[in-house]
Amino acid sequence: MKTSSQKFLIIFLLAVQSISAQTFIQSYADVVSQVSQTNVTANLTAFENLGVKRRGTAPLQNTLNWLKNKYLSYGYTAGQMVEDSYTNGTYTCKNLILTKIGTVYPNTYVIVCGHYDSITGTGTNDNGSGVVSILEIARLLQNIPTEYSIKFINFSGEEDGLIGSQHYVSSIVNGTTPKMNIRLVFNLDEVGGVAGMTNNTITCEKDTNGTPSTNNAVSATMTDQLITCVGLYSPLNTFLSYAYSSDYMPFQSNNEIITGFFETNETPHKHTATDLLANMDPVYNYKVAKAATGAVMHFAVANPALGRNDFNEDFQVSFFPNPAKDYITINLGLLTEASYQFSLIDTNGKVVSEKVIDHPNQLEKINISSVSKGMYLAVLDANGKKISKKIIID
Repeated sequence: MKTSSQKFLIIFLLAVQSISAQTFIQSYADVVSQVSQTNVTANLTAFENLGVKRRGTAPLQNTLNWLKNKYLSYGYTAGQMVEDSYTNGTYTCKNLILTKIGTVYPNTYVIVCGHYDSITGTGTNDNGSGVVSILEIARLLQNIPTEYSIKFINFSGEEDGLIGSQHYVSSIVNGTTPKMNIRLVFNLDEVGGVAGMTNNTITCEKDTNGTPSTNNAVSATMTDQLITCVGLYSPLNTFLSYAYSSDYMPFQSNNEIITGFFETNETPHKHTATDLLANMDPVYNYKVAKAATGAVMHFAVANPALGRNDFNEDFQVSFFPNPAKDYITINLGLLTEASYQFSLIDTNGKVVSEKVIDHPNQLEKINISSVSKGMYLAVLDANGKKISKKIIID
């Protein structure tokens, strides 16, 4: 017989589960419907035409430049992109990180990642298919506020043993003070299907590794949510499997929460000269991009219909945390000016703090420890473009 406390716990857990249950969100579906088959096929073609993307080659660098230009064409700024360089043997290779700052939890990240390097062939499926899916997600979410921050990461060095992602985890994730707070790592690797086959199922991958195992349960929960998103926002079926041998594994070893997509009909062409668009299914890739877009909106908590105009009218500039204490971080958003002035104005209209930032970074940390507690107006003035937001200093 269950005790009263046990009954209460069961009722409580059922209530929490009900509250967090996933349902179809029309505004998410409206965004997903804008995933473009034309874009997917065109980007796969462009990726293939860039050649064999091996370490130390011009095609690898050209692909990096192509990716940067694609993100810029979607409305992102150069300041939102960072190149993470590392040594791969005698060569210098680069990861590309594009950061979109969240509106509620700016210091907590959903990482959407996939590698852009290849071996032997052009890698149109492995992993141009993941790359073009990430590009579509980034394109569609550029002007949509999300509660959590998103990092779109294009890794190199995956085909050499996950070197790029391992470097990022050890140098950037663990090199941040405090350590980077990651909500989820969502990896897309080889999601292009096989030409001539019925490609109607996407494999959703959860963490089943034993070292460490403390992240397995949450990974299973997140992967269940991923499966639900596939059903809500795409025509694909799902197959549940385990994560292995791709760029989420260094994160897994770091005790982060991971999930991923992988094609269910596995191509026989990967790592060969025949890994080409002609041997994959771009319509399947398009459907995967739809599922992934819905999933990222779910995990990052997108608000397509709430505050979208204000979000863009303010150039996506934000100040956080709010309430703040000792320091406030300025997110430059989509502004590209070479300098700006930051001011704090009290309720009497008095400027209590003022600073000019020359050659600003995307994120600038301002010391406000000398400012008294209270409510203030934070003002960023960049060449006549003024953004003002209420800030509480605690």
